Amino acid sequence: MPYRSGFAPGLFEDQSIVVTGGGSGLGRCIAHELVALGARVALVGRRADRLEKVQEELAREGGLATTHPCDIRDEEGVTATVGRILAAQGGIDGLVNNAGGQFPALLRDLSLKGWNAVVANNMTGTFLFSREVYRQWMEAHGGSIVNMGADHDLGMPGMGHNGSARAGQANFTLTASVEWAHSGVRVNHVIPGFIASSGLDAYPESAAETFRQVRPRIPLKRFGNEAEVSAAVLFLLSPMAAYVNGACLRVDGGLHNSIGGFYRVPEHDRSPRWDAYPLTESPKILGKPD
Repeated sequence: MPYRSGFAPGLFEDQSIVVTGGGSGLGRCIAHELVALGARVALVGRRADRLEKVQEELAREGGLATTHPCDIRDEEGVTATVGRILAAQGGIDGLVNNAGGQFPALLRDLSLKGWNAVVANNMTGTFLFSREVYRQWMEAHGGSIVNMGADHDLGMPGMGHNGSARAGQANFTLTASVEWAHSGVRVNHVIPGFIASSGLDAYPESAAETFRQVRPRIPLKRFGNEAEVSAAVLFLLSPMAAYVNGACLRVDGGLHNSIGGFYRVPEHDRSPRWDAYPLTESPKILGKPD
């Protein structure tokens, strides 16, 4: 069953798009939608087996993808990987910095190793891959960069290392959007809320109760899905967003706006989903599908 994108067929025809974290979850979904719209995709991630599995899925859809195992925290590795992508694809029109990772921990219990690992994954990796794509291609040819973040505005109790990293990532987005504009490069930011993707299964079972408690606080009264995030990312990559630069687009069902208020949205079932991605799988940690 093909991807049911809402965008015009061929929107990304002949374009080369890099997706980090492309072997699972949101990155996998974004890659499928890009290929459905004509793009050539470069899949980046640490696990070659996962990248190859997605590459095979895309090939069955008639899409072209190359795989590039890489630790986005390693400067020399990132520099070499961008060079290999350019050799394989001939150019880079867009970059989706989707790779990242975090884990629950209180600040008092957090080791320096844990802090550094999350900062490297979620902030430094975004910087390194963006910088190299800019240096090696986009500075001369233009392009679009979309960074995948997380809501950090009110702090992130229980994951302060992630909140700090994401705040830095957001500031990098704002700064790059100005410094690189003269090269025809737009840099924007997507902040997903609670999305029912395989990424949730990376959390310990103890987080399941937190996920159950948050759903009633979301004004749309449900978790989002991968296709709803992908649609936001592809809009920012596309020519339709030609005058959108340095923007933050939240895909969170209104959760950010409901934090701290006295009003509670009544229970309802009036929030239809955008179910465009036929390969989506409900994360095990949520139990029955949301």
